[in-house]
Amino acid sequence: MLATGAVGGTLNPTKPWPTGACSTGGSIIYRLILWNIDLTLVDVVRVSREAYAEAFRRVTGKPLVALPQQAGRSDSEIFFESLAINDVVTDSSEHASQELLARYTAELADAFGARRDLLTRNGRLLPGALAAVRATGELPGAVQSVLTGTIRPNAAEKLRAFGLADYFDLDIGGYGSDVYPKGSQLLRCRGLAEQRYQAPITLAATMYIADSSRDVEAARIAGVRCVAVASGRSTAADLRAAGADVVLQDLSDTAEVAAAADRLTGVAATH
Repeated sequence: MLATGAVGGTLNPTKPWPTGACSTGGSIIYRLILWNIDLTLVDVVRVSREAYAEAFRRVTGKPLVALPQQAGRSDSEIFFESLAINDVVTDSSEHASQELLARYTAELADAFGARRDLLTRNGRLLPGALAAVRATGELPGAVQSVLTGTIRPNAAEKLRAFGLADYFDLDIGGYGSDVYPKGSQLLRCRGLAEQRYQAPITLAATMYIADSSRDVEAARIAGVRCVAVASGRSTAADLRAAGADVVLQDLSDTAEVAAAADRLTGVAATH
């Protein structure tokens, strides 16, 4: 379900600001559904690794020989860990680190954008992903966005490539260039959604759908619901142990995904 005036996953600035907490269908917005992207909705690992390597080389002048574990980590975390495990010595001051990260982020967006045509060739939409996103977006009172370790330009590229962009309001999402840990980002996304749609969205009506144990732990820290999908590096047992409210093997059963989202977030707004 898109917000009033939504175009391509973001609000059309030529349209009026959402008022009256109404969604496109006229129902009151009271729940927020956030999705992880990589290995929850799509698998573009090969393209991402190539882009990481090119951006890393451009910024450091050295090849990316080793890449750290990526599950549940942001692009900024991956970059700094890559510096360490590839023995790249840099100025450790905060200002220098932020400047280096900004350069890397820009190079990463360029490198990934140059490979957009490879996303569908060398990547894939995970089973049931499109139908699941469509179904949860059609729940009464729902607005959807993403909380991903990917920087925003690359997140948008991934969603567009696989026909997912129109189901999300990217302006209320959380991304890999944000300075906040994921638990804090979840709360920030909820605040952005409340402000944008002028609607009260409780923690109980906020949900994160993701695939890693770290993502589940972030949801627990934030106090929001979590549907975990065992389509990534974490096993179903790992996800249960981390405290997921619901664990699914994949997204292929659309009715199961929608029912879980409805049950976990179906708390009517208080006005």
